[in-house]
Amino acid sequence: MMALGKNVVLIGVGVAGVSFLSNKTNRGKVKDIWSNAKAKTVGFWNRKASELDPVIEKAGHPDPYDHDDNKMVDEGAMYGVHYYNNVKHG
Repeated sequence: MMALGKNVVLIGVGVAGVSFLSNKTNRGKVKDIWSNAKAKTVGFWNRKASELDPVIEKAGHPDPYDHDDNKMVDEGAMYGVHYYNNVKHG
């Protein structure tokens, strides 16, 4: 019985979609919305990739004279040791 209800809803959505897209003006609106969404998505992906390039480059070739970065890595490496010592020794 539950499957019948889902099928009726799907058929209703399909009929509503077909009736909405039967008008040429509505088809144009949907096409414009789809094109704009696609352009924004592609632009976002390209922007994110270009912003990450310097980070990826630095991760691949760390600078030994970047003391702030090295200190952050050192503190991160010691976090587990400090946590263990605090738990074991109070």
